[in-house]
Amino acid sequence: MERITLSPDLSLSRIVYGMWRLGDDAETSPAHVQAKIEACLAQGITTMDQADIYGGYMAEEILGNSLRAAPALKDQIEIVTKCDIIAPAGRHSDKPLKYYDTSRAHIQASVDHSLRLMGVEQIDLLLIHRPDPFMDHHETGATLDELQASGKIRAVGVSNFRPWDWTLLQSAMKTPLVTNQIEISLSAHDCLTNGDLAFLLERGIAPMAWSPLGGGALMTDQTLAAAARLQKIAARDGVDAGAVAVAWLLAHPARIMPVMGTNTPARIARLSDAFKVEMDRQTWFDLYTAALGHEVP
Repeated sequence: MERITLSPDLSLSRIVYGMWRLGDDAETSPAHVQAKIEACLAQGITTMDQADIYGGYMAEEILGNSLRAAPALKDQIEIVTKCDIIAPAGRHSDKPLKYYDTSRAHIQASVDHSLRLMGVEQIDLLLIHRPDPFMDHHETGATLDELQASGKIRAVGVSNFRPWDWTLLQSAMKTPLVTNQIEISLSAHDCLTNGDLAFLLERGIAPMAWSPLGGGALMTDQTLAAAARLQKIAARDGVDAGAVAVAWLLAHPARIMPVMGTNTPARIARLSDAFKVEMDRQTWFDLYTAALGHEVP
């Protein structure tokens, strides 16, 4: 599988396995999680996407239990995780409301929690999960630089940042931000024209895409014009509609890395089917036009 280089010592698989639903599965045993990871590895999918908040602050530990049971997996995968969202759940169940925390103390504590829960010595990529309107960018930037210098994290990026959020944080850092994980799909395509992707393209930054299947609606809501078009192309190429939706992202010159979250073994085994889809410019615009609901201007 194609790999995307984010820094001199870090590359990710073009398709990323998203673990935000890991705790939703009825089965979370180490062996069951190991089987999911191995199904990804069989396709060249080596990057696992986590966040401290996933599964009510439990998903990292579920992954860690699997890595402790099968330690050889650690050297075969890259781990992405996120921090800064505090919600009244899990270890933060005493908090009265949801808020963001990009303070030095919280980021450091969150990284230490993640390392311990997952049983690893280094996080390959740490993302600031959401823009924090109360962020002291000098404090946050310095903390992220220090964590990289310490070896606890290999690289830093962000998630859900707008261009001005990116430049503010980057202005206070010595090390470069390497990616922005944003929502991109046929049902969430504003970034194509609002400057978000253009900003990243100009800087040679490859984005990660969360919810690349529109939360599943692109596959289940047949009232969507894009859903009908996906089905037609899927039938042509012998894949499912989800593979076509992912191929639409893969075809974009921004080098988008779709983050695919599913607990179904059969679907995990077919994540790489997106590479079987023929996606020329006309097909791409056919899907985009369906998603817009009208022809392009």
